[in-house]
Amino acid sequence: MRFAAFFRNVNLGRPGKPTREQFVQAFEAAGGAGVRSFLTHGNAVFSASGKRAAQAVLRDACQRLEDVCGLAEPAFLRSLDSLAKLVASDPFADGPDDDIYERCVTFVPPKAVPLLELPAINARRDVEIFAAGEAEFLSVSRKFTASPGSPNAWLERTLGMDATTRAWNTVVRISRLED
Repeated sequence: MRFAAFFRNVNLGRPGKPTREQFVQAFEAAGGAGVRSFLTHGNAVFSASGKRAAQAVLRDACQRLEDVCGLAEPAFLRSLDSLAKLVASDPFADGPDDDIYERCVTFVPPKAVPLLELPAINARRDVEIFAAGEAEFLSVSRKFTASPGSPNAWLERTLGMDATTRAWNTVVRISRLED
């Protein structure tokens, strides 16, 4: 089975962050097969025999990354099958469509989803969370000032737990990756 790991707050090659080579090597050494780094924002795609094996690979890779470069950021695991189902559901078809800067998916622990009543809009009105899956929120950001709203920052503050956000297009592209 193919899996994707989405790390919070990682830009490969930056100070305190792994290089692409270190990132891939951590997953390979942890037992991941066919490891691929996707873009530079801490997205790893790899194969494992099942969900438990993938969780073990991710835990081991996280430890290796901490040992190599001090990376201590959370990561969120999803199967490519679950991402493909999310993409096939076309969640943005009925989502907000006015003044959209970016469509986003924020990965959270499953316990976070019931904590937020939807739809939810932040005070600046530049983040709108309109739907949720089993362990992710779907949102749009808007840009009214120099920078767009951050679903990740708002959700972390609101829920009091870690999260990581990706552009919808990134999730779509990852969901279509083959071995």
